[in-house]
Amino acid sequence: MIAISVFVLLLFAYSLVSQRLERTILTAPMVFTIAGMVTYALLPLLRDVSMNASFFLHLAELGLVMLLFTDASRTELTVLRSMENLPARLLSTGLLLTILLGAVAARLVFPQLSVWEAGILGAILAPTDAGLGQVVVASPRVPVRVRQALNVEAGLNDGLSVPFLLFFIALAAARTEIGKASLPHFVAQQLGLGVLLGAVIGLMGGWSLAAACRRAWIAGPFLQIAVVTLPLLCLLVSEVLDASMFIAAFVAGLAVQVRFKDAGVHSAEFAEEWGQLINLSVFFLFGMGVVRNGSQFGWIFWVYAVISLTIVRMLPVALALIGTRLSAASVLFMGWFGPRGLASIVLGLVYLEQELHLPGESTMRLAVMVTVALSIFAHGLSAVPGISLYERKVTSLPAAAPEHQEAVLAATASGRG
Repeated sequence: MIAISVFVLLLFAYSLVSQRLERTILTAPMVFTIAGMVTYALLPLLRDVSMNASFFLHLAELGLVMLLFTDASRTELTVLRSMENLPARLLSTGLLLTILLGAVAARLVFPQLSVWEAGILGAILAPTDAGLGQVVVASPRVPVRVRQALNVEAGLNDGLSVPFLLFFIALAAARTEIGKASLPHFVAQQLGLGVLLGAVIGLMGGWSLAAACRRAWIAGPFLQIAVVTLPLLCLLVSEVLDASMFIAAFVAGLAVQVRFKDAGVHSAEFAEEWGQLINLSVFFLFGMGVVRNGSQFGWIFWVYAVISLTIVRMLPVALALIGTRLSAASVLFMGWFGPRGLASIVLGLVYLEQELHLPGESTMRLAVMVTVALSIFAHGLSAVPGISLYERKVTSLPAAAPEHQEAVLAATASGRG
């Protein structure tokens, strides 16, 4: 109750100055993570109370399910059809290489991990978080093409990382006595059933919403509520059928657009308000967990965190962007601003929920915590100065550079109008 009271008071205080803080280097995830750290450190009563891992997991699951559905529902499917699009490059070549390189780095830094444990760690830390880099994706000083690519990538790579995580978990479970089901059965149930469930809920939900709107049966305030119930339905039904709620929510967000094009608008309205509340509470609890486990953060975990945020992220991005004619400054900028946040926290909890008790579980848990903690502050503090430096580099590029393409097209369209 003490921690909840502190969080509510902080949420009220932050809301009062949120507009002003947007002009500073302090991001909301940074503020609430620090608050969680300070709360746990300064309140002795909390040290004797075990954190409710189940509550933390369900809260984080709810946040990611809502986020996956929202991002998928407002993503145009045509964005992924052409490999010339930057998001398609980042979500295909970039994501696959990130998971692979993350696993290789994990094996080198933590030789005690098995191949499948390294794969699990690589998949957990592969997705990026647009919330941590909101300053970047919302800044008009960053070329439209670059910020849209980063935003779409962060919106979809968490959902695309889930199948890889579940696949590596299944392989790891199949090699222990704890694995209760065969690999094919696990994959079919978690992945196949998740896709089927999401498609059914998304298509039927979209058809029902479109029909109700067409007949003017649904009141305005309830339209948003009706859309938001779809990812919640994915979560609840997935729990009963033992399917992947994340894959179901992601597929439902894509499928609902088939019959109801405005789903993304209404789900985004909810995510920007109530979804933000859930996400900030996760960062607050994460901050408490960081202090609680801080004594176990050896130097080797910081080494892996640095490698994960630099080489593991930036090299795949550079390879994925070959042929786009983007400048070195743009490639470096996009490579650096791939922060790890909510998705990695939730995927880490998803792994722990499986209760496989693998030998390297403690190593993976601490590596995820250190990497996310470092990312929250490194990317948050570098966002404003990074944008300023990048803006100067882009300004010096020739007019024909790809970074200026959208500006030229916008000026041409304006002149014609």
